[in-house]
Amino acid sequence: MLADSYWIIDTVLGPAFIAYNEIGIAAIMRTETAAEFEQTFQTHFRRPVRPVADPPAALAAAVMAYLNGELAVAEARQALPFDLRGTTVFERAVLLKTAEIPFGEVRSYSWIAKEVGRPLAVRAVGSAVGRNPVPLLIPCHRVVRRDGRIGEYGLGGDTAKRALLAAEGVDPAWLEGLARGGIRYVGNLATQAYCFPTCRQARQLPDEQRLPLGSDDEAIALGYRPCDACRPSSKGPARRLDANVIP
Repeated sequence: MLADSYWIIDTVLGPAFIAYNEIGIAAIMRTETAAEFEQTFQTHFRRPVRPVADPPAALAAAVMAYLNGELAVAEARQALPFDLRGTTVFERAVLLKTAEIPFGEVRSYSWIAKEVGRPLAVRAVGSAVGRNPVPLLIPCHRVVRRDGRIGEYGLGGDTAKRALLAAEGVDPAWLEGLARGGIRYVGNLATQAYCFPTCRQARQLPDEQRLPLGSDDEAIALGYRPCDACRPSSKGPARRLDANVIP
């Protein structure tokens, strides 16, 4: 059996315990004490975990770089391996897709469902995200409801989720204001592409090039195509869930 070790990291939410082993990072939790973390970890994973004074330098540096928004998705995938033993193929697909959401952007549960080839499994996606063993590094705080409302968060609830998004430059009140106004996408008048509002390309647009859009149908009717970066469309064929994509 692989031995798990842990150290404490500083986060926007305060100190958190991070456990790892030879496979990768296994868990991130916030508890009142180290003893409580060790007990919770053992209960959940059915194996012990022990503290270390000095975690692997490269891993510790990658963790902090990621939390500070200094690692791109592709870099993070190489530098931050995860130990997702105990999850199903579907759950791993959901978690790894969640890990692709860039710093400072959000996606919906329905977007993840379509991306993993199960467009009707939105509730199952929500359950898999809710059981995420590695929050912060698999950024489930960047997953919101389809209508733009923030939704719940397992590492401290709604307040913690809002704090994490705000730290990444996403104003939750702005997102919810768009939701109340029925705005789901932003069209680029110059390129005829449409994006999620938090997509980097959308947020760089000057006001005179922005077109608020309420749905895929509206965007398509106006001749807009989905952005290649954030892939907002809920139309068209779903991707196939393939066990071979799970490392």
